[in-house]
Amino acid sequence: MKKIVTFGQIMMRLSPPAFARFSQAHRFDITYAGGEANVAIATAQWDVQAVHVTRFPNNDIGKAAIMYLRKYGLDTSEIQLGGDRMGIYFVENGANARASQVIYDRLNDSFCTLEADSFDWERILTEADWFHFTGITPALSESAAQACLEAVQTARKLGVKISADVNYRKGLWNWGKTPQEIMPELVSYCDLIVCGNSNADDLFGIKPLSEDKNKWVSTSKQIMERYPNIKLILDTKRDSISASHNQLKGKAWNGEKFYKTTTYDIHHIVDRIGSGDAFIAGFLYGYDYFDQSVQHALEFATSAAALKHTVEGDFNLVSVEEVERLSSGDSSGKLSR
Repeated sequence: MKKIVTFGQIMMRLSPPAFARFSQAHRFDITYAGGEANVAIATAQWDVQAVHVTRFPNNDIGKAAIMYLRKYGLDTSEIQLGGDRMGIYFVENGANARASQVIYDRLNDSFCTLEADSFDWERILTEADWFHFTGITPALSESAAQACLEAVQTARKLGVKISADVNYRKGLWNWGKTPQEIMPELVSYCDLIVCGNSNADDLFGIKPLSEDKNKWVSTSKQIMERYPNIKLILDTKRDSISASHNQLKGKAWNGEKFYKTTTYDIHHIVDRIGSGDAFIAGFLYGYDYFDQSVQHALEFATSAAALKHTVEGDFNLVSVEEVERLSSGDSSGKLSR
């Protein structure tokens, strides 16, 4: 992969230090993140040109966010300035039997109020290998949905591969259209999607056939029949033993074969937010880097997601060497000098 373009909202993340509760907090740690940008920044750590397209308010907060993103190698040249405010979300990190909590204040921010025709997608997507979005972007506003549609249409015309995490969030679809009216058209342009059984039912009305043993493969087959541009469907299976201990494995369907990985036993979780984005980034990078080997890319993706649980904040700030070390079976965490 030489270049990836992502499109979506970025918010200011406010978290009490360490594992403090909201009610204990006297201050918040500030970072900036969003699902699509998380994918871009993960690939930027692996020497990919990662371009994120979004909109920030034209004030010191918006400019601080741009400086923060640049620190991690993100190409911010396509970030527009305008609108009144930046979205915010609050994160309280859980531990053991106490779950993490996330509270959003994201609606009507600068991204939600963008102008759909303000992006020159043909120029932005030139020489890109992948364009990536999530189901959150079209959920935020009519103009964001329209811009996303123009982006995938242009990407398809230019031969740029398209990926999407369909990521259904019921509470966000408040601008007049249902996800069932918007998401099918967007997904029809995609080469790769991340989709589980519940999202397939909610968004596309697709359920596994009762006679099929592997329910996820049953659903995936039907998705590919309906949307023939899709060549790969991914998902993860997570078992939460506690907020501090999860088990994770990846799976993929390419229309012919079911792939799965070993299960990663993840203890002492530092921060699990962004691990799904790390998984997608790992697969996109691995699929191109490993000559379209689905199994190899899936192992790389799941290892990247497992490592994300050890990194504070949304961004997966790990190297290719660290991911490959874990995917080869070395989970010792031995001191590196």
